[in-house]
Amino acid sequence: MVELCAALAGELRTGATPHQAVEMAVEGLPHGDALDLTGLLAAVRFGGSVDAALVLLSGLPGAEGAAGAAACWQVTSASGAGLADGLDRVAEGLRAERALRESVRAELAGPRSTAVLLALLPLFGVVLGAALGADPVRVLLHTGPGLFCLTLGAALEAAGLLWTARIAHGAEFAA
Repeated sequence: MVELCAALAGELRTGATPHQAVEMAVEGLPHGDALDLTGLLAAVRFGGSVDAALVLLSGLPGAEGAAGAAACWQVTSASGAGLADGLDRVAEGLRAERALRESVRAELAGPRSTAVLLALLPLFGVVLGAALGADPVRVLLHTGPGLFCLTLGAALEAAGLLWTARIAHGAEFAA
C-alpha cells in the first residue's frame, strides 16, 4: 500500500489525471505484490467509485492504509484539493507505522528468546541429573510424586510460555 500511494502521488505530479494515475501506478507495481487490485482497476476503468473500491481494499490484510487513500480521494473529489500531497502523507504515515512495528518486533526478540531458554532449563536439569548418576527419568515417570511433579511442571511450563506469548502479542498489537 505504501508503494501504491507513493506511485500514485508520483504519477499525479507528472500531470496524469487521477484515473490515469491509478492505472499507471498499479501497472508500475511489482507483479509479486500480494494485494489484489482488480477491484480498484475495475472502478477506474468502468466509472465506479474509486474511494469505495479503496475502502473495500482496506479490508484486506496488508492494505489497511487504503482507507487513508480513500479519504484523500473523497476529499479531493469534493473540494479539488491536491490529491498528491494527501497521498504522500498517507504513504509517509504507513512507512512510519511499518517502521514502528518492525522496531517493536525486534525489541521483543530478546524476551521471546529468553522465554524459550527458560522453558528448556528443566530439560537441562534432567540431563544434568542423569549425568551425575541420579535417575531423574525413572523418578519422574515411575513414581507417584515424580508423575505429579512432571505434570505440574509441564502445566506451569505451558502456562508460562502462553503468558509470555500473550504479553508479546499485546505489545505488538499496541504498536
